Amino acid sequence: MSTPFAIVAGVGPGTGATVARKFASAYPIALLARNPANYEDAVRDIKSAGGKAIGISTDVQDADSVKNAIATAQKELGGDKIAAAVFNVGGRFIRKPFLELTQEEFESGWEANGSDIPIPGPHFFSQLIENRDFSRGAFLFSQAVLPHLLASTSTSTPHPPTLIFTGATAAMKGSAQCASFSTGKFALRSLSQSLAREFGPKGVHVAHVNIDGVIDIPRTKEWMKDAGPDSKIKPEAVSLMLHFYIRTGNGLADDIVGGQIADAYWYLHTQPRTCFTQEIDVRFPSTSTVGTGVY
Repeated sequence: MSTPFAIVAGVGPGTGATVARKFASAYPIALLARNPANYEDAVRDIKSAGGKAIGISTDVQDADSVKNAIATAQKELGGDKIAAAVFNVGGRFIRKPFLELTQEEFESGWEANGSDIPIPGPHFFSQLIENRDFSRGAFLFSQAVLPHLLASTSTSTPHPPTLIFTGATAAMKGSAQCASFSTGKFALRSLSQSLAREFGPKGVHVAHVNIDGVIDIPRTKEWMKDAGPDSKIKPEAVSLMLHFYIRTGNGLADDIVGGQIADAYWYLHTQPRTCFTQEIDVRFPSTSTVGTGVY
């Protein structure tokens, strides 16, 4: 019997890499990113630790590219079923007065134009961040992985097959001058909710993780420098205290647990079918929902 594998789309030095390393402790794993440099270190680390991993250059905005990535993962990892899939693709961030926003800039929040935008300075609220697609990419990725997640529901596996989307604060509230970014993130969150209601009863756990803050990675080094040591979320600090507000159908629960950001994703994956959480927030207590969610 073939072994189910895990797949993470949108691997970089932050959340994507730490989530990939976490899931690689249990499954063979495929790491997807357009630029191979984004996943090469993580693939090497996983292999060095005795895991099985491959990196695949993939454009999630292109249906053929996504399908080819799945086929390559199946061939190289020796399995046809998926145990867990994570959509961690970020987005183009524009902070601009609405009346000055062009149609192209607005649509870039949810419709990819396929370009990479350089960061010209440290003031990220006035800059454009590397572009990725929210809705189209999430749609194509979900359509590609869900048949293989559904196939895993009939397999004797320790945890339910899981599809997780990385979200941001902008999915919860549209901040001033963030119409484009918020539109895309609202769409991603809505998609996750719809899929959860459709595929949850079929045994696939679909969840949305709201990263409520800025992840401490190289490209955010100059951001919020004067905001204090607890202003960013550190993805690799093992003893880090994360604040999870866990939303379930029964209301809002509050708990503090130690561990990595990746532990939140693993926690979702290991939930039994009788208790699927659809959404959690991950934040430092000190960030107090002010972040835009950059990961």
